[in-house]
Amino acid sequence: MAADTATRTPAVARIRETPLLRWTLEFDGIVTALNGLVYVLAAGWVGDQLGLPTALLYPAGALLVVMGAFVFFVSTRRAAPVLWVGAIIVLNAVWAIDSVIVIAAGWFDPTTAGAMWILLQAAMIAVFVVLQYTGLKRARR
Repeated sequence: MAADTATRTPAVARIRETPLLRWTLEFDGIVTALNGLVYVLAAGWVGDQLGLPTALLYPAGALLVVMGAFVFFVSTRRAAPVLWVGAIIVLNAVWAIDSVIVIAAGWFDPTTAGAMWILLQAAMIAVFVVLQYTGLKRARR
């Protein structure tokens, strides 16, 4: 019976061999972590400028720092499980969609600059999603 059971290794993305995926993950990780640091370290000022509550900025910033560090970590691997890269892509897509929903649904009360920042951020993350997905397709074994 044991001979009939095939062992499968998890699908792997060759990150070092796929510049598009590597660079997109690196840039995403750096920008995400820095954005999160600004939200955490200057939540009061950012909240005043964007019209967003500090009660939102602190946890969002902390989440972004952790996410950014993970994304950058993945970008430094020679190869990583496709599941990791796929999770990054899905989380980015959810963030981008949720950002648009925040504006469309009228959640919070952002300033004009705040609304523009949220939409600009959503657009940039959507670009990451497309580039990372394209890179992942190239990087799979």
